[in-house]
Amino acid sequence: MLPEVTIRRARPGDIVHVARIEQESFPDPWSAAIFAETLPLYPETFFVATAGDRVVGFIVGGLEDTGEEVYGHICNLAVDPQVRKKGIGRRLVAREEQQFAVSLATGVQLEVRLSNKPAQAFYRRLGYRPVLRIAGYYANGEDAIVMMKWFG
Repeated sequence: MLPEVTIRRARPGDIVHVARIEQESFPDPWSAAIFAETLPLYPETFFVATAGDRVVGFIVGGLEDTGEEVYGHICNLAVDPQVRKKGIGRRLVAREEQQFAVSLATGVQLEVRLSNKPAQAFYRRLGYRPVLRIAGYYANGEDAIVMMKWFG
């Protein structure tokens, strides 16, 4: 049985666990060094999900200001494969969206692999809609689908 899951801001000691989940989740994962560089850049929008003393998921986002509006950008999200389908990803996204809204963002964007139909369906259930396709976005040349959700 999974202990109660809580969401909190990431700390430097979480990086090794975040990197492990990343390695188990993606074909071209971010390295621990990239996560370590990202944490000080996005300390308000880098969250982990914990169950007891174990990191079981994470989300990394940032705010982007176009000059006309501010929007959130979900850069990376993953849940430990052993505890998927328990609402952890949904809770991480909700917490990130809350932080973006507090920061006066008008919406959120993210990229997802064209082939990753489960992720696209997950984001659709959370209110995201595809708005654009980017050719060759990923390292292996795969296209990305940009999905957005607007607040209000």
